[in-house]
Amino acid sequence: MHRRLALIDMGTNTFHLLIVEDRPGQPPHPLVRTKVGVRLGEGGISQGEIMPAPYARALQTLRGFKEEIELHQATEVRATATSAMRVSRNGPDLVRDILATTGIQVEVIGGEREAELIAKGIRQAVPLGQARHLLMDIGGGSVEFIIANEDTIFWKHSFEIGGQRLLDQFFPDPSGVFPRAQVQAELEFLADKLAPLTAAVAEFGPLAGLVGSSGSFDTLADLSVGQVRREADLPPSTQLAVADFERYFAQLLTLDHDGRVALPGMFPMRADMLVVASIIIKYVLTTYGLTQITTSALALKEGLLAELMGQ
Repeated sequence: MHRRLALIDMGTNTFHLLIVEDRPGQPPHPLVRTKVGVRLGEGGISQGEIMPAPYARALQTLRGFKEEIELHQATEVRATATSAMRVSRNGPDLVRDILATTGIQVEVIGGEREAELIAKGIRQAVPLGQARHLLMDIGGGSVEFIIANEDTIFWKHSFEIGGQRLLDQFFPDPSGVFPRAQVQAELEFLADKLAPLTAAVAEFGPLAGLVGSSGSFDTLADLSVGQVRREADLPPSTQLAVADFERYFAQLLTLDHDGRVALPGMFPMRADMLVVASIIIKYVLTTYGLTQITTSALALKEGLLAELMGQ
């Protein structure tokens, strides 16, 4: 049997499992590509704690992943965890409990390493060419920005301003409509926090466009076709018209939680977080004058796979 690898990406919102078969002379063949909404940062990330309910969901999800890994006879397993595990006081406890219950050793990676792997993953999906692009990954705990082309990473940074943190700070009761005053408050917060990015864009620009990966951008791509798609069914990349994004953005700011969930293509778990994430996207497009949006279905785990395959 050919070599089989399992890659686990434990994000602050979503846990991903990718199992591939390495066939000589061919691209890795995906056997399993799945995701589970764990919401690891729910209720505690802003206080530096993984709360009991998401802690239990994480263990349950990893037990399920272990069953898939054994079923498909993967012999190599790489598991990475990001922002929620980086900053939580009980993150090391969860790493130990996962190892004890599943035998899976989780590596908690730093923000700069996360950004590097995201860039490598995006390059598998989007032909960047020699033009410099702004790559962006909005997670629940952190947001990564990378200025890169096909060959070179010119600048990268991870900011601890992910969607769950922004919800906690600006939209603690997401059942209603996002208050207009809070939109302005988040924009002012971003202008301050993203000052290093603004300096980097001035130094390394001009930029050909924005390339976004992970959940919020996947959901925007689903909204553009009006249906929620399985991760395995997403095309590697999607061109998203800025005018379409502006329309979704305006809609999101006028709807309450139930109205957002009812939008064709809305993944219910993202109905609240997409509001604060879209404000980040709006800020980036406006501040840096970007007129092209590409979404990438590939991100961290595919970047790790590319490394393991020596690509």
